[in-house]
Amino acid sequence: MIVLCAKEPFSLLILGQGSTGSALASWALKHRPERVSSVTVMGGASSLPNATTRELEAAGVSFIYGTDEVVGSYDLCVASPGISEFSPFFLSARAASQEIMGEPEFAYRLSPEHWCAITGTNGKTTTTALIAHLLQASNIAHDTVGNIGDPCISRVDERAEQSWFVAELSSFQLATTHDLRPRVGILLNIAPDHLSWHRTQEAYARAKLRMFANMEGDDLCIVCDDDPGITAFLEAGALGDRRVCHVSMLDTGSPEAAFVRGGVLTVRLAGEEIRLVRPEELKIPGTHNTLNALAAAAAALYVGADEECVRQGLCEFAPLEHRLEPAGEAAGVFYINDSKATNTDAVICALQALAAERTIVLLGGRDKGGPLEAFADTVAQSVVAAVCFGEARERIRRALEAAQGSESIDIAEAADLRDAVDVARSLAHPGDTILLSPACSSFDEFQSFEERGSAFKAYVAELAAADEG
Repeated sequence: MIVLCAKEPFSLLILGQGSTGSALASWALKHRPERVSSVTVMGGASSLPNATTRELEAAGVSFIYGTDEVVGSYDLCVASPGISEFSPFFLSARAASQEIMGEPEFAYRLSPEHWCAITGTNGKTTTTALIAHLLQASNIAHDTVGNIGDPCISRVDERAEQSWFVAELSSFQLATTHDLRPRVGILLNIAPDHLSWHRTQEAYARAKLRMFANMEGDDLCIVCDDDPGITAFLEAGALGDRRVCHVSMLDTGSPEAAFVRGGVLTVRLAGEEIRLVRPEELKIPGTHNTLNALAAAAAALYVGADEECVRQGLCEFAPLEHRLEPAGEAAGVFYINDSKATNTDAVICALQALAAERTIVLLGGRDKGGPLEAFADTVAQSVVAAVCFGEARERIRRALEAAQGSESIDIAEAADLRDAVDVARSLAHPGDTILLSPACSSFDEFQSFEERGSAFKAYVAELAAADEG
């Protein structure tokens, strides 16, 4: 905290000119010159000016475009999450800066009270939104920040006293934390993902586990015991004497736990058990979402949410957009938008959650390079057909063709998402479900998983309208 605690204004370097970089630059402008002596933004080798950067430049921010080489020296560098800590750009900035960190760490040092941090390969957005929903139901002041919405820094100055930061944090953001200490930290799962950023699965897991590093005393660590990825990296005793709430479908018998017993979601904190609702009362389907709901309920109750408000909030909370979201019906075929499923584990969770007897899954996009063998076996045993599309289509098709049970399903290829829907339609019968759950990023065809999901829904709407006509 040397730089932020210093009485003298500090020079600030920001890596990345997207939403995070722009939010950081806007904050710096508000605090110049009393806290920030200068603010410089570097967008990287492929960066170019745009409307936002020009506006910030006009207000006094310096921008450097088209290079990954950092020249000069800075008191503090704050990096956007898309920039890997192993990249030449990050390493160059580290060499030129007294200290380097990510944006959530920067926001935490400015406003360290009442953080509830949520991470995991899958389910963290749903869990974050559900916690916020439960706190809202109990009239507990909070701001939902991080990956789910606004960067943390954009809410720091206006944050109400005693308000909770409910922060969805990615492995990218956690990898560059040092002092971050949430009062509540939730780890949902760890599965292979983002290996191009972290280089190894171990580095990816270590980044997730950094969330617990500074937690102590009465802080609450919420950990899903049912996830093999967590147990593989979180050895017995690794959390020391920290207060841990163990989340599982079964009661583990631990002093603090969240589980299902007698068909009812139950949370035990400080020896007191609170029975909530039945899994079938949740609008978010699947075992994975039952675990998400248990973790969210434990966090909300720890923060001080009212028991009855938590029960009501759990029953009211609806699926988020692009996450097992019903997308319509055309010609008797049902469509589900799960565009957020950008890794193989998320697809497996989706297939397990669906009650449909006959599912056709759309798989593809930009390949993340993870292993496909076990994933392909599960898909082949869960669907009647799979349509592989986009850049990753050939590798996914080959994995499916080699999978156990592949001889009993149809495996097809398509050039892009729209084509994949058309191929799936040709394979479908009335009553079937076509599930977009890609297991890949969207960047071969779209700017984001949101854009991909919206394109899918728009095309389904076209088909439904034509069907009605």
